[in-house]
Amino acid sequence: MEQKKPLIILTGPTAAGKTKLSIGLAKSIGGEIISADSMQVYKKMDIGTAKIRPEEMDGVPHYLVDEFDPSEEFNVVVFVERAKDAMEKIYAAGHIPIIVGGTGFYIQALLYDIDFSEHEEKESYRKELEQLAKYAQIVHFNNVKRVIRALEYHKETGHKLSEHNKEQRQKDSPYNFAYFVLYHDREVLYDRINRRVNLMMEDGLLEEVKGLIEEGYTKDLVSMQGLGYKEFFDYFDGEMSLEETVDKVKRDTRRFAKRQLTWFRREKEVVWLNKKEYEQEKNLLDSVLNIIKEKGICNGT
Repeated sequence: MEQKKPLIILTGPTAAGKTKLSIGLAKSIGGEIISADSMQVYKKMDIGTAKIRPEEMDGVPHYLVDEFDPSEEFNVVVFVERAKDAMEKIYAAGHIPIIVGGTGFYIQALLYDIDFSEHEEKESYRKELEQLAKYAQIVHFNNVKRVIRALEYHKETGHKLSEHNKEQRQKDSPYNFAYFVLYHDREVLYDRINRRVNLMMEDGLLEEVKGLIEEGYTKDLVSMQGLGYKEFFDYFDGEMSLEETVDKVKRDTRRFAKRQLTWFRREKEVVWLNKKEYEQEKNLLDSVLNIIKEKGICNGT
């Protein structure tokens, strides 16, 4: 039997502190990082996505960061295709791929080799559903995407997408993997989110969004429906004050983090890492390295 290739996943809700841990991990085991973030893939969208800076990468190769124009659609099919290409390069170099990011759906599709390409290509039916969703006044964009995906899948297969996802979670992964979820207690996480949004505003988030709009990027684009971007359209239309807009970004981000945690709780073979249980970053990294070694993924350094 062919030996399964190694794969490490480091995920968790937004503002959990994944970036710092991922760099330490990559440098310790000779890893290269593939971003599983549906927004950091876009160029020109740096502040609102909390995109890792080149200096923060500390020489560690990163894939699927800053690779797409905001006018392009990035979805689960494209992610899996690009991630697999990156993994082949990483394995060929004798290194270990580390998937880092908070988009659980993308991670699940890659980890269990789920093929969504067939029903991602039904563009005409999707447009019809998008119109239906707007008429039904399904306001939250993430809900619109979820409803459309479910209706598409049902039309094509006669089955519920929720049942399909449940079945896929029972599949065996083709990888020898370790799946880590880094998190904070709710109060700490929500405080980190609020402070991060304040820092984004200080760093020029308003100007970043304004610049994108001036370049012609419209609110119907997948990229511009991301957290920290879509909330500003009401402000620029004069329907909301800046203070109200910032509060909405914080609220939407807190809700998003809650949904992320709900998703990760449904996944199997997950190692939960509560940040408060580790006094220093080194203790956290050592714990992760020990688990990876126990799973036979690598020996560490």
